Amino acid sequence: LSGAGTGKTRVLTARLANLLYSNVTKPWNVLAVTFTNKAAKEMRARLEGLIGASANSVWLGTFHSIGARILRENAELVGLSSNYTIITPDDQVRLIKQIMLDENIDIKKFTPKVMSGLIGSWKDNAQKPENVNASNNEYFADGKALQIYQAYQSRLLTLNLADFGDLLLYNLTIFSENPDILKQYQLKISYFLVDE
Repeated sequence: LSGAGTGKTRVLTARLANLLYSNVTKPWNVLAVTFTNKAAKEMRARLEGLIGASANSVWLGTFHSIGARILRENAELVGLSSNYTIITPDDQVRLIKQIMLDENIDIKKFTPKVMSGLIGSWKDNAQKPENVNASNNEYFADGKALQIYQAYQSRLLTLNLADFGDLLLYNLTIFSENPDILKQYQLKISYFLVDE
């Protein structure tokens, strides 16, 4: 539990460089995850300075970028194509707005942005539409929140889109429903390093 500027990234980068420099493991068998793109770029630059070009073979990125990479390799298992597009938060709100209008929901009373946040919270709690507790649906959008979530997910799949929540939720789905795929990643990744 260290605060900002205490050297967490430096320590993790040094540990990673030591693992590779001492031939304990190969770069492609390491997964290093950090929270922001800025931190990931900084970590990769530091690693390149320590061990050179082999740093490019390390799986290093944010939780979402690593999730996107794994999803691209296994997209068909969740109904997407590997060339799916990640939808922006603004486009997400626009899509939800259209769905809400189609359902004759008053978007001034129940805003698409709040609905987007609700869907995001369900995804953050690993709840696909079929797993959402019915009582969580009662108070928002005239009791149609779950219906909107279902329509939203269906529309995303039809358009070959994923939102940021999907990048993590789909990975959970892939690994929990496909033990053979999970085993492949478990055999591939010898070291898992988390910064943040």
